[in-house]
Amino acid sequence: MSDAHALGRSGEEAAAAYLKKKKFRLVCRGFHFQRGEIDIIAYDRDTLIFVEVKTRRGAEFGPPEESITPFKQRQIRRLAEAYLMLNNLEDVPCRFDILALSPEGKRGYRVHHIPDAF
Repeated sequence: MSDAHALGRSGEEAAAAYLKKKKFRLVCRGFHFQRGEIDIIAYDRDTLIFVEVKTRRGAEFGPPEESITPFKQRQIRRLAEAYLMLNNLEDVPCRFDILALSPEGKRGYRVHHIPDAF
Protein backbone atom coordinates (compact mmCIF):
# COMPACT_ATOMS: atom_id res chain seq x y z
CA MET A 1 0.00 0.00 0.00
CA SER A 2 1.40 3.42 -0.95
CA ASP A 3 1.97 6.15 1.62
CA ALA A 4 -0.79 8.27 0.03
CA HIS A 5 -3.23 5.34 0.15
CA ALA A 6 -2.33 4.60 3.79
CA LEU A 7 -2.76 8.27 4.69
CA GLY A 8 -6.18 8.31 2.99
CA ARG A 9 -7.32 5.16 4.82
CA SER A 10 -6.07 6.52 8.14
CA GLY A 11 -7.88 9.80 7.46
CA GLU A 12 -11.12 7.97 6.65
CA GLU A 13 -10.85 6.01 9.92
CA ALA A 14 -10.36 9.27 11.83
CA ALA A 15 -13.27 10.88 9.95
CA ALA A 16 -15.59 7.99 10.83
CA ALA A 17 -14.56 8.23 14.50
CA TYR A 18 -15.17 12.00 14.43
CA LEU A 19 -18.68 11.54 13.00
CA LYS A 20 -19.55 8.87 15.57
CA LYS A 21 -18.35 11.16 18.35
CA LYS A 22 -20.64 13.88 16.96
CA LYS A 23 -23.58 11.41 17.14
CA PHE A 24 -23.87 10.79 13.40
CA ARG A 25 -25.16 7.31 12.54
CA LEU A 26 -22.87 5.73 9.96
CA VAL A 27 -24.69 3.83 7.22
CA CYS A 28 -21.99 3.00 4.70
CA ARG A 29 -18.28 3.48 4.14
CA GLY A 30 -16.76 3.30 0.69
CA PHE A 31 -19.95 3.18 -1.41
CA HIS A 32 -18.83 2.20 -4.92
CA PHE A 33 -20.98 2.57 -8.00
CA GLN A 34 -19.72 2.38 -11.56
CA ARG A 35 -16.37 4.20 -11.42
CA GLY A 36 -16.85 6.36 -8.35
CA GLU A 37 -16.89 6.22 -4.58
CA ILE A 38 -18.51 8.11 -1.73
CA ASP A 39 -16.28 7.90 1.33
CA ILE A 40 -18.92 7.91 4.07
CA ILE A 41 -22.71 7.97 4.15
CA ALA A 42 -24.29 8.79 7.51
CA TYR A 43 -27.39 10.22 9.14
CA ASP A 44 -27.35 13.47 11.09
CA ARG A 45 -30.74 13.15 12.75
CA ASP A 46 -33.15 12.70 9.79
CA THR A 47 -30.80 14.05 7.12
CA LEU A 48 -28.70 11.69 5.03
CA ILE A 49 -25.16 13.01 4.68
CA PHE A 50 -22.79 12.18 1.84
CA VAL A 51 -19.30 12.86 3.16
CA GLU A 52 -16.16 13.45 1.12
CA VAL A 53 -13.03 12.95 3.22
CA LYS A 54 -9.80 14.67 2.17
CA THR A 55 -6.55 14.15 4.06
CA ARG A 56 -3.34 16.02 3.37
CA ARG A 57 0.03 15.51 5.02
CA GLY A 58 1.05 19.18 4.77
CA ALA A 59 -0.09 22.60 3.61
CA GLU A 60 2.22 22.98 0.61
CA PHE A 61 -0.64 22.20 -1.80
CA GLY A 62 -3.25 24.19 0.12
CA PRO A 63 -5.98 23.01 2.47
CA PRO A 64 -7.42 19.53 1.78
CA GLU A 65 -10.90 20.86 0.99
CA GLU A 66 -9.57 22.90 -1.94
CA SER A 67 -8.81 19.69 -3.82
CA ILE A 68 -12.52 18.91 -4.22
CA THR A 69 -13.09 20.29 -7.70
CA PRO A 70 -16.44 21.07 -9.35
CA PHE A 71 -15.94 17.86 -11.36
CA LYS A 72 -15.55 15.84 -8.14
CA GLN A 73 -18.62 17.54 -6.67
CA ARG A 74 -20.70 16.56 -9.74
CA GLN A 75 -19.39 13.01 -9.49
CA ILE A 76 -20.38 12.79 -5.81
CA ARG A 77 -23.85 14.18 -6.61
CA ARG A 78 -24.36 11.53 -9.32
CA LEU A 79 -23.23 8.79 -6.95
CA ALA A 80 -25.56 10.12 -4.25
CA GLU A 81 -28.48 10.07 -6.70
CA ALA A 82 -27.66 6.45 -7.53
CA TYR A 83 -27.46 5.55 -3.83
CA LEU A 84 -30.83 7.20 -3.15
CA MET A 85 -32.49 5.39 -6.07
CA LEU A 86 -30.94 2.01 -5.28
CA ASN A 87 -32.12 2.26 -1.67
CA ASN A 88 -35.55 3.79 -2.33
CA LEU A 89 -34.63 6.95 -0.42
CA GLU A 90 -35.48 9.64 -3.00
CA ASP A 91 -37.66 11.54 -0.49
CA VAL A 92 -35.07 11.63 2.30
CA PRO A 93 -33.46 15.05 2.87
CA CYS A 94 -29.75 14.98 2.18
CA ARG A 95 -26.68 17.18 2.11
CA PHE A 96 -23.03 17.03 1.12
CA ASP A 97 -20.34 17.56 3.76
CA ILE A 98 -16.57 17.72 3.56
CA LEU A 99 -14.24 16.50 6.29
CA ALA A 100 -10.79 17.96 5.69
CA LEU A 101 -8.09 16.33 7.81
CA SER A 102 -4.52 17.34 8.52
CA PRO A 103 -2.15 15.35 10.74
CA GLU A 104 -1.79 16.76 14.24
CA GLY A 105 0.56 15.25 16.78
CA LYS A 106 1.86 11.71 16.52
CA ARG A 107 -1.35 9.91 15.58
CA GLY A 108 -4.13 12.46 15.59
CA TYR A 109 -5.79 14.67 13.03
CA ARG A 110 -7.17 18.17 12.97
CA VAL A 111 -10.65 17.86 11.48
CA HIS A 112 -12.29 20.73 9.62
CA HIS A 113 -15.95 19.80 9.13
CA ILE A 114 -17.74 21.75 6.41
CA PRO A 115 -21.48 20.93 6.51
CA ASP A 116 -23.53 21.51 3.36
CA ALA A 117 -20.30 22.21 1.46
CA PHE A 118 -21.78 22.01 -2.03
